[in-house]
Amino acid sequence: MDGAVLSVTELNNHIKNMLDSDPLLQSVAVRGELSNYKVYPSGHHYFTLKDPESALRCVMFRGNASRLHFKPASGMGVTAVGRLSVYPRDGAYQLYVEQLLPEGTGDLALAFEQLKEKLQREGLFDPAHKKPIPRFPQTIAVVTSSAGAAVRDIIRVLGKRWPAAKVVLLPVRVQGTEAPPEIVGAIHYANKYRVGDVLIVGRGGGSIEDLWAFNDERVARAIYDSELPVISAVGHEPDFTIADFVADLRAATPSNAAELAVPDEAEQRELLENLRARAGHAAEKELSARRARLEDMASRRVVQNPAAYIDQKRLELDGVSGAMLADFERLLTQKKSGVPAPFVGAAGGFRPAARRKEKRLRPHRRDARRAQPPQGAGPRLCDRGGRAGRARLVRPPAAAGRHARAEALGRQREVRCREREKGTQKETEPWHRRK
Repeated sequence: MDGAVLSVTELNNHIKNMLDSDPLLQSVAVRGELSNYKVYPSGHHYFTLKDPESALRCVMFRGNASRLHFKPASGMGVTAVGRLSVYPRDGAYQLYVEQLLPEGTGDLALAFEQLKEKLQREGLFDPAHKKPIPRFPQTIAVVTSSAGAAVRDIIRVLGKRWPAAKVVLLPVRVQGTEAPPEIVGAIHYANKYRVGDVLIVGRGGGSIEDLWAFNDERVARAIYDSELPVISAVGHEPDFTIADFVADLRAATPSNAAELAVPDEAEQRELLENLRARAGHAAEKELSARRARLEDMASRRVVQNPAAYIDQKRLELDGVSGAMLADFERLLTQKKSGVPAPFVGAAGGFRPAARRKEKRLRPHRRDARRAQPPQGAGPRLCDRGGRAGRARLVRPPAAAGRHARAEALGRQREVRCREREKGTQKETEPWHRRK
């Protein structure tokens, strides 16, 4: 073997020196379509510049990227100006871009926008058609690759958040020309046999070419026709596909889809504990209020000594009934003797009968009657309380002998007043005390 033996590093450095010494490669402009465009926290931009037959890795450092007047995105056609060199560590040559000029939209991005506009006009993105995600699903069906990291992330998150959920995997291809028919078939199978309460359809991140199966019109219509609610989980946060617009719920990543599919067991336990504590406090408050009410009722006399309470009420009833009976008997006696009663009403509510009759008169007749001097007034009588005074007599309706009857009525009342003062009248005593 002729020539010196070189190490890998020496060979990569030799190639790098050859490329760096070529004037054509020190300032070259390359036209292509951006793919897999990423911005790292350091501020550097990494992407691939491609055409239908080849691809070229590119990097734009933070200083050059800060001078961009537009926001580059995958699928955009651009012209990159920079130098071509080799990164010795990886042994791969790449274009160090110093300037990036937009040239319009690439083929894939244009196809994406056209399909998006078509499906939107047909109403596939209408929020009214989106189905709610069940709050506590028992079975989650996952349509994704069985060999990818996405399914492992989904199973891990589901087991951590809601271990009671059952996971059913429907393995499909998620990249290539065979991927769309398999994804459509898995969605139809899940709906036909009801293998789950909710579907998670997606894959991990990648370039726009890697995610293109989820921009297929057949996949979009299968998601729209699904009777089971569908959560799309395609790529990473900045990646958007047609499946995301059609699905009932869009997740940023497969892990986020698992978080949206099931509740958190720890949060539910905390919620139940709070509800239990609130129910206990409410029950304790109600029991305290009822206990205080019961103690208040127990302290009353009617509960502590019901016999004494009944005796007291019996005495009060006897007093009232005795007074009422006495008034009734007195009125009955006066009616039998033909003498009109001077007072009417129950105990405590007496007023002269003449005054009551006088109130019924019209105002001008009542005033005229009050102005006339009393005719045939009898002697001074006693009212019910024993005080001396002159009571107004009620004249009999007959005109003849009215003065004589008035004098007789006055004598009767005088006799009764004297008997009351001597204590000989028994009518005022209660009926149960009479001998």
